[in-house]
This record gives sequence, structure tokens and C-alpha cells, in this order.
Amino acid sequence: MKLWQDLFGTDYGLMSIAGLLFIVFMAIWFVRFFLRKMNEPPRDMPQRRPAK
Repeated sequence: MKLWQDLFGTDYGLMSIAGLLFIVFMAIWFVRFFLRKMNEPPRDMPQRRPAK
């Protein structure tokens, strides 16, 4: 019970929860972002002129 009281009842416990939630949501966002980018068709690259 002391664990739950420290986790939800102290400033460092609440910051730990906030940090963990931030990391989890950031990981979910990155997975969705990269999956969406991988499924896009490739874009045409403009032709470069050769260096002189």
C-alpha cells in the first residue's frame, strides 16, 4: 500500500507517472508516424546537375 500512496500522493510519484505516460504516448506516436511514412509511395527526387 505504501507504494501506491507514494506513487499517487507525492510530487515525485506524480512526475514519475507523467514521465512514463509521456514516453508511452511518444512511442505510440513514433510507431504510427513511421508506419505511415513506410506505407507512402516514394516521391520523385529532382535531378541533380553534375558537379563541375
